[in-house]
Amino acid sequence: MDLHRIFDLQYQASRAQVDVPVLVRRERLLRLQKMLDENGEQLCAAVQQDFGVRSERWTEMLDLMLVRNMLRHTLKHLSKWCKRQSVRTPLMLQPGKAWVERQPLGVVGIISPWNYPLQLSLAPAITALAAGNRVMLKPSELTPHTSAKMGELVAQFFAPEEFCVIEGDVAVATQFSGLQFDHLLFTGSTAVGRRVAQAAAVHLTPTTLELGGKSPCIIAQDCDMQAAALKVAYGKLVNAGQTCIAPDYVLLPRGKEQEFAEAYQAAVQQLYPRISGNPDYTAIISKRHLARLKQMLRQAQSLGAQVHWMHEAAAPAVDGDTTAWGEAVERQFAPALVFGATGEMQLMQEEIFGPILPVISYEHIEDVINAINASPRPLALYWFGNDEAERNAVLMRTVSGGVCVNDTLLHVAHENLPFGGVGDSGWGAYHAEQGFLRFVHQKAVFVQSRWAATSLLYPPFGEKFDRVMDLMRRWL
Repeated sequence: MDLHRIFDLQYQASRAQVDVPVLVRRERLLRLQKMLDENGEQLCAAVQQDFGVRSERWTEMLDLMLVRNMLRHTLKHLSKWCKRQSVRTPLMLQPGKAWVERQPLGVVGIISPWNYPLQLSLAPAITALAAGNRVMLKPSELTPHTSAKMGELVAQFFAPEEFCVIEGDVAVATQFSGLQFDHLLFTGSTAVGRRVAQAAAVHLTPTTLELGGKSPCIIAQDCDMQAAALKVAYGKLVNAGQTCIAPDYVLLPRGKEQEFAEAYQAAVQQLYPRISGNPDYTAIISKRHLARLKQMLRQAQSLGAQVHWMHEAAAPAVDGDTTAWGEAVERQFAPALVFGATGEMQLMQEEIFGPILPVISYEHIEDVINAINASPRPLALYWFGNDEAERNAVLMRTVSGGVCVNDTLLHVAHENLPFGGVGDSGWGAYHAEQGFLRFVHQKAVFVQSRWAATSLLYPPFGEKFDRVMDLMRRWL
């Protein structure tokens, strides 16, 4: 597919039809809904094929269900979101009128990652289409079967000037990020996000960056350890930790290390009675990503950290011997807790993106707040406890993309909450109405009245001008 030809096709179409009627937008969303309804099983099978081991039930719940909910919510509110927004006119400009027009930007580019290849591709496409834009989607080369299936289906349901999928490797992604889009959304690592932002800046293309980061999970002194451990384990091990909002490390009151370790191990074994060959436990996406996780643990151990495997049979995997697992499941990497992690270790410097969970002990909640504020701002923050004053202190004195209290992940599923990062974890949001607004231009319109008296403020200045200004100062 000729990248520049497709872009030019969408660009010309967006300029030829600047005002996209609500009925056209709705019909496009309904086509996308029909595509998913008729081909959901094929898409789930493609994701399974790419990961090797990933339950199609996970894909149905975490990818397709969230996309379907977003479609339903967007279709319900679309007419309201598209309406011009009247604004109050200040006294000095009356009897003029003013409003804000919400116009499509034009052509929106989306670069999506491999970890949730359907959700993180189609969710931003929904809001971009709802806002009246044309969409070019570049999915990850690490999920080639999913990318090919999406490309095939999108081509069946959409004309290329409406919505298309561009397949290809890193070189294609680099060319893609350099196109003169009206908006570019990227989901992925902070390091790659910086390069995407630099490429977009050449054309002054505005961007939305959904990045990662080290999302802290705070366990308060008074929390129910068993309940918290189960929810932390669930959030950490969904997709084997390959989730941008997964708890990246735990901050735990000193003295509770053994209690948490036992509760977490019990939770892991409740959720995943076995690892090797368990169809519910997702494989690491590639051998390269698996090698990176093993290297993290080897380095941490060499620097004095203690690794606690949640399934004893899996412990030898860190040494690279996975032949006993069998070829089909050799990338199923067992969960591990790491105690004694320090800032010099790779697993405390980078987003882990796997089932490894460092545990950091603290004395006072003030130490937690200071530690979080001394680090790059995370995409998510989790807090478990019952003390509202302590919870509010954490919420008010730290900054993160989003927060979930006494659970993990679920803030992203809330259809009325924006989803996005801040600082190193990204900028911009694309869920709910805030996402719709990300992909429109809010054009200010002021209509002057024939009875306007602004000419009283024109030069040449004199006593008349002074009297009018004095009167205005009294009114205002």
